[in-house]
Amino acid sequence: MRTSLAIIGAGLAGLTAGQRLIRRGFHVDIFDKGRGPGGRMSTRRETLAGQNLHFDHGAQYFTVRDRRFAAQVKTWEAQGLVAPWPEAGPQAYTGTPMMCSPLVDMAQATGVRFGVRIDGMVRDAHGWHLVSDAGSFGPYDAAIVAIPAEQASELLRWPAPEMAAVAARQISQPCWTTLVALPAPMPGHPPVTRAQGPVLAWIAHNATKPGRADDNSWVLQSTPGWAQANLALDRETAARMMIAAWRETNGGDLPEPAFSRGHLWRYARSAGSGEGYLWSDSRQVGVCGDWLIGPRVEAAWLSGFRLADAMAPLRTGT
Repeated sequence: MRTSLAIIGAGLAGLTAGQRLIRRGFHVDIFDKGRGPGGRMSTRRETLAGQNLHFDHGAQYFTVRDRRFAAQVKTWEAQGLVAPWPEAGPQAYTGTPMMCSPLVDMAQATGVRFGVRIDGMVRDAHGWHLVSDAGSFGPYDAAIVAIPAEQASELLRWPAPEMAAVAARQISQPCWTTLVALPAPMPGHPPVTRAQGPVLAWIAHNATKPGRADDNSWVLQSTPGWAQANLALDRETAARMMIAAWRETNGGDLPEPAFSRGHLWRYARSAGSGEGYLWSDSRQVGVCGDWLIGPRVEAAWLSGFRLADAMAPLRTGT
């Protein structure tokens, strides 16, 4: 009988752990409250006058340091799922044709139940049971929590208080992101700007990424300090203020957007606890995520990879 496993969260950490454990003979169910995979690597789809627009509104790119992650990126590149993005730097990669493309591929391979928000976890003599508004799931022999630290601390408070305490010590920085479609090109504007102002930290022409449509879609991201001071803004006001800041940095030369939308990433940038991953043999529960290493896409992958290796001995058969 195969070991059964539940994973909460279909970001890169959860999908990496799930994919690796499926290959080792585990039966894995993955749950995510969102409509699709990606987490902070997600891509937003919008329609304007019959035209489809795609915005990478979370992580803009990633870099590679670890040799194991480098091997994975090489595989993704051969599959056409990632490519270098020179405009962001000599070591920058992005998903193709969307930032979330590697995660879409992983989600299809592992199978994910989207639109299911897990609100509670209970362990009894039969194993782990997950509680959601869609009903209960389980029992499972083991469980993995692969969500931001602030959310993990709440979910684990009763079933694994020591792990919850580790998560509670991590404080993520927020980020307001604004998606902008301009009515016409902006010749002379750099494709990527690492802004220095108090409002904006990043301005990028999404179409300069490999495999993207040749449109006038842009992504603005705020500084952590401005986002923290403006958490209560509605998304229309946040977008308007960020566009005004962009216009100011561009000397006032900015056409009125044909489309704009703000999005708050409340847990955008993790601090990094240094643990790598968490695992309890006695409770048969683990935790993975970038916040256990550092604020990088690579860190999320490594955390899921390392947790899966730690759990490999649990497999009871095929």
